[in-house]
This record gives sequence, structure tokens and C-alpha cells, in this order.
Amino acid sequence: MGGAIRPIDRAVQVSMSDSYPHLPPGHPPIPSRKTGLLLLNLGTPEATDYWSMRTYLKEFLSDPRVIEANRVLWWFILNGIILTTRPFRSGHAYEQIWNREKNESPLKTYTRGQAEKLTAALARGSKLIVDWAMRYGLPPVAERLQALKDQGCDRVVLFPLYPQYSAATTATALDKAYEKLLTMRWQPMIRVVPPYYEHPAYIAAVAESITEHMQGLSWTPDRILVAFHGLPREYLDKGDPYHCQCQKSARLLRNKLGLSEDKLQVVFQSRFGKAEWLKPYAQDTVEELPSQGVKKLLIVSPGFASDCVETLEELAIGLKETFMEKGGEEFSVVSCLNDSPRSIQMLKTIAEEELAGWV
Repeated sequence: MGGAIRPIDRAVQVSMSDSYPHLPPGHPPIPSRKTGLLLLNLGTPEATDYWSMRTYLKEFLSDPRVIEANRVLWWFILNGIILTTRPFRSGHAYEQIWNREKNESPLKTYTRGQAEKLTAALARGSKLIVDWAMRYGLPPVAERLQALKDQGCDRVVLFPLYPQYSAATTATALDKAYEKLLTMRWQPMIRVVPPYYEHPAYIAAVAESITEHMQGLSWTPDRILVAFHGLPREYLDKGDPYHCQCQKSARLLRNKLGLSEDKLQVVFQSRFGKAEWLKPYAQDTVEELPSQGVKKLLIVSPGFASDCVETLEELAIGLKETFMEKGGEEFSVVSCLNDSPRSIQMLKTIAEEELAGWV
């Protein structure tokens, strides 16, 4: 029945007289009990060339959680049209922000850094293993969940790095974990970190990052745009809570910073296709602001745990060009929290709430 028994590293084995003193002689080795914390993020291509981008985009855009369309029709659109041209455009965008030192995207660099630094911050020693995985691309969720199990984790906390919940982000990342659990004879117990869009530690960290960034500017913004990734309006109508959670995060940020709604405004970026998406659109808003007297603009993107192509290229490069061409004078983008000390403290605070009683 089944395949060969997976070997277990001797470092995670225990003697029969240790944690399991009553096991009979000859019993298969049982790893010592540990807890795993698995950070989940969206994903990234492995390189910027056409085929690497095509592989990544095909996996991403084939996800029915992301594109809720007739599957047969969408297959022809995706494979016959989109994947013939979009890998070139996306590859160019990634090329502009690629981490050449590590030969990887910044999202992978920062997510790895978050896991490594969170390990040190949580300081649970061998009792806790912190790992990370990507919904699309490498390292895959199933592989890292299995790795935690192989290292003796009989309890795992899944931590989707999406402050605001959406079926297209949080749910699809969790789907991959649950799919892997379906294949396991001895499943680890699972907890999931809930969306943290209103968590005081999150709001404080983002507000502090905005304040710190503004202190480094030689000018005062006329307007702060809070840019969240967009979604088709249809998803909101079907009950996705993402839009409402984005709005609440923005309202809490206004309260924390003491700003009015006309000074800190929500927009939605990264529209794809012709369907109506959540409004107002970031592109349209940025084009119109200079004619309304907004000449100095600051953008923050609190929906992203780490800087990625959407923040480093679409916002910092693309929207800046648009704003300046339309008559803007000053433009700046606040870095995401990334793996900064402020970010790690926030992640630690949130993670410890779900780890309570386990480690």
C-alpha cells in the first residue's frame, strides 16, 4: 500500500525512552513534537525571460479563484491570446525591479527574510520551525508543508501574508495547503492566522512607516493615496469582503494619522481586462489629480506585505511617469513593511496570538 516510507532525519528522531517511553521495540521512529509556522505569499517567476514568465502566468491565471470565468472559454483566451504576448510585457516589468544580487524577485527576497528574522524574533528554539511558501511558483505550499511534517511538526499555523481577505488571495493560498492535507495519512493539526486588516499592530506599523517616510521628504504631500490591488467588481457583489476590509484599514489609518478623507484617499490598482473593477482606479485618479491642484503626491500600498512588481514597477515607476506627465511636481512611494524590524515585530505580535498554547 502506498509508496516507500519517507526517511526522517536523525536530528528530529527521538529515542523510545524520551517523548514516547511506552513504544514497543522495533516501532518506526517518531519525530519529536514541534510546531510549524508557514508564511504564505502570492508567488513570483523564477526569471524574467519569456518561458519563465509564461510558466508563472499560466499557473496564476489558470486559477479559478483568480479568474472566475467559463473555464473552456477562458482556456482559449489564456492560451491563445494572453500567454502569447503578456509574458514579454510582464518580463520587462520584472526586469526593472529584479534583485540581481540574488537573481530573484524582491518578493522572494523579502519573504525569505521575514521567515528568517521571525524565527529569531519568536525565539522558541527547536520547538518552532518557521518556513515560507508561494501559492504560485517556488517554493510550493505542498512541498514546504510536507517539509514541516517531516521535521516533526504535528501542529502547523498557516499565516497568509494578506492583511485583507479575498478569495483570490487568502483562500487560494489556503486551498493549496488543504489539498496537501488531503494526501496525508497523519495530518498535523492546523490553525490559520485570520486577516489582520484591523489589527492594532498592523495599523500602527503602516502608520509609522508613512510618518517616517514623510519625515525624510523635503516637501509635504498634498494628498496621500492608499493603493490596494484591485478586484473585479463582480467579486464584491458575490460577497467577497476584500473591498470592505480595505476601506476599514484606510479609515483606521486616517484615524491613526489624524488625516481627513480628502487627504488620505483609497484607490485600486492593477486592473486587468475590460470588466469593471473596484473603483476609483489608481491610474485614472493619478491622471486627474494635477488638474485638481494636487501637485505633490505620496502613495502607500498597505495591502502588500512586501514590495513586488505591483509596488516597485507599477506604482513607483509607471504611476510616477503618469503623474509627472500630467503636471505633477513631487512624487514618492512608501516602501512596504518588507522584512524591516517594524514588520517583524508586527508579524511576531500577530503570530503569537495563534501560536498561544502550542509553543
